[in-house]
Amino acid sequence: MTSPVRRPSRRRLRRAPSGVRRAAVSTASAVKGLRSPTAVLALGLSLTVTGCTAAGPRHTAATGPGTAQAVPGRTSPSGEMSALAELPDLGTRTRSEIPANARQVVLVTGRGRDSADSRLVLYRRTGAGWEPGETWPAHNAREGWTDDHHAGDLRSPVGVFSLTDAGGLLADPGTALPYDRSGGFTVGGTGFEGEALAGSFDYVIAVNYNRRPGTSPLDRTRPLGDGKGGGIWLHVDHGGPTHGCVSLAEEQMKELLRTLDPGRHPVIVMGDAASLER
Repeated sequence: MTSPVRRPSRRRLRRAPSGVRRAAVSTASAVKGLRSPTAVLALGLSLTVTGCTAAGPRHTAATGPGTAQAVPGRTSPSGEMSALAELPDLGTRTRSEIPANARQVVLVTGRGRDSADSRLVLYRRTGAGWEPGETWPAHNAREGWTDDHHAGDLRSPVGVFSLTDAGGLLADPGTALPYDRSGGFTVGGTGFEGEALAGSFDYVIAVNYNRRPGTSPLDRTRPLGDGKGGGIWLHVDHGGPTHGCVSLAEEQMKELLRTLDPGRHPVIVMGDAASLER
């Protein structure tokens, strides 16, 4: 497949606040790092991808000094368990991975370990506790979820990850997150069920698994190595399973972008229901 030409961003990417901590677990899903004939046929893209990310300039910069994370991208464990008790259906282990300063949690719960169907709810921390928003249907990877992602496994990551960077083919819909508008988000072809992929990357939010926070979602730096995949995004739903990302309807993606606030240290908690209950 032919790699796309990355056009310069029309809007300068703003760096995320230094106080925002990143999340990564040893689980993840490489959305489009596939090399099999099936993957090529399913995509039909005019671009070479790893995870959900369109191929762009590869960066080699590593996490810099002063970063308080042992594993690049992973959230810091929190000792404040009682404040998180109102988040439903989460076990002790999952809650312990949510940073104490998180005031927005995007909770994605998969229907089953091997299912591509899930639901998404945005929770806001208020004086009365965690307040849920609407429940939105979503898709995850075709083969479901994994605790030990490797590139090309067609599974989404289970874990807690920070959300610091956004972008898309279309103009910023009004998000407070740093937003990179770029032609590098162009995608075409068809998905696993023959659905058109065009427009899937009109709006995306990077999930901080095996990536360098504070950069465009198109940045291809993989601190854990290429074999651990990357390019895991929230993006516009195309009506079928993904290669590892989480997708939801366009209007809901825009609403999520407008609601997420870097000052509230948003994170995504994602996985099948049984895994999240651990």
